[in-house]
Amino acid sequence: MKLAGRIAMVTGTSPNIGGGLAEGLAAEGADVACLDLDSRNAEECAAALCARGRRALGVVADVTDQASVEEALRRTTEALGPVDVLVNNAAIFDQQGVLDMDLARWRRQLAVILDGTFLCTQAVARRMVERRRGGVIINVISTAGHQGQPRNVGYCTAKAGLLNFTRSVAMELAPYGIRVNSLTPTATDPRESLDRAERWGRERPSDAIVGAFEPFRRSVPMQALPTPTDYGKAAAFLASDDARFMTGADLRVDAGAVARYWAWNPAD
Repeated sequence: MKLAGRIAMVTGTSPNIGGGLAEGLAAEGADVACLDLDSRNAEECAAALCARGRRALGVVADVTDQASVEEALRRTTEALGPVDVLVNNAAIFDQQGVLDMDLARWRRQLAVILDGTFLCTQAVARRMVERRRGGVIINVISTAGHQGQPRNVGYCTAKAGLLNFTRSVAMELAPYGIRVNSLTPTATDPRESLDRAERWGRERPSDAIVGAFEPFRRSVPMQALPTPTDYGKAAAFLASDDARFMTGADLRVDAGAVARYWAWNPAD
């Protein structure tokens, strides 16, 4: 149990990536606060962790609102204890291009991804500094933050911004023993998320989405897409003492997507 006795806070805990991250941390012994604007995501994720024998708390929170973030942190600390690990995962996937996206949608997407990460990091890091026991912060990126994806301008911009946010904050917090790293997922095999939604008690979503991910699978060098469980294991590693000399780094769990030479198509 790499994370036994530690308290984690994960933002954006849908049955997809966020649920996998929360389950991955819990599998290594962490107790987890599951934050989401959607009460169903927060509460069902927490219930699933409790069913596995962990302490967990579902918290409805708006990561773009400072008072909401502070209240979520207060509730987490009172129910579980001081936060040792923060995973900033909350995001909006709103695919719009620069020619079409209106300003309100642009601002909302950047607010959730960038402002949300800033506010959660600031609130948790201040408590970590006060405690003088160090801590870990993990920011979830995307291969879209490393590459230029057309008609996804807000998401690409915000995720790329998180890369240097991670490096800047890592340098600032290093003297306090707080490590800050990022984790880069890619297009994710949807089957596990469908199974997780069903396991959480929801009506199983349509499996038709699986076929939509076939072009992504054929295009990555490993010819297979990672799952949320893969990301959860990576997050648990970053949060653990096994990664004690990693800070300001980006861990890519992307089946080789970013490293692929642009002119080579593995599907050929």
